[in-house]
Amino acid sequence: MALTFPNRSRSFDEARKGVRFIGYDGMFEVRFLVEEAALGSAITRGSSEAAYLNAFDAARSSIQEAASRAYRHRRGNNFTLTAEDFR
Repeated sequence: MALTFPNRSRSFDEARKGVRFIGYDGMFEVRFLVEEAALGSAITRGSSEAAYLNAFDAARSSIQEAASRAYRHRRGNNFTLTAEDFR
């Protein structure tokens, strides 16, 4: 079964300075964190929570593609996406 993203919710993780979101492989939940550096140049030191979430929303399709690639290469239930995952 393919990884899907039916739930559009996402949340800011202040401790890890990134954005969390969830995908599903059938009934299995797969958690992702997109690191600050992977969100692009719109995010700078001291950016607000809203800036992180807006950057995520602007790049949602490429983030979900990167998440799907990462999941295909290593099945698991918890992933951190770095800037390297978007190259």
